Amino acid sequence: MIEQFSDPNLVIFGKLLLACVLGILVGTERSVVGKRAGTRTFALVALGACLLIIISSNVTSQYLGIVSFDPMRVTSGIVTGVGFIGAGMIVFREQLLRGLTTAAGLWVAAAVGIAVGYGMYAVAVFTTILTLAIFTLMWFFEFKMKQFFAVKNITKPDFGDDVGENSDE
Repeated sequence: MIEQFSDPNLVIFGKLLLACVLGILVGTERSVVGKRAGTRTFALVALGACLLIIISSNVTSQYLGIVSFDPMRVTSGIVTGVGFIGAGMIVFREQLLRGLTTAAGLWVAAAVGIAVGYGMYAVAVFTTILTLAIFTLMWFFEFKMKQFFAVKNITKPDFGDDVGENSDE
């Protein structure tokens, strides 16, 4: 309802910001309990997914009624292709996971490129600013949260199996 009374770009910016904040909350919990995908990865995936849905809804409404034209097919192909590239960037070796956040950032960069391609310039610039903030500022936040919770006496839940430590899901 609020979308009818305000600038559409401001509503979109709000959606993107909310997606980041919610991704950060989930990612912080994952980071604090020692999972490999943390604050920045979750924030980037939430941001990229939100941007792709915004693009989808805006572009689809622009081309409504054109029978043999579906611009979202190209977008879908780009997202799938970049997903494969991102998967190739992720390396898991000797209990270390590398490249996950970079892969998520690449996925967001693809979404930003799609937004620019469809003429959503302000949304693309705002998303880029949020992405840079996630890459830089969230690293410090995540580090501080890990320090804060490392001081506390957090015990691992006992699931009754002595097989070994659980890996990242």
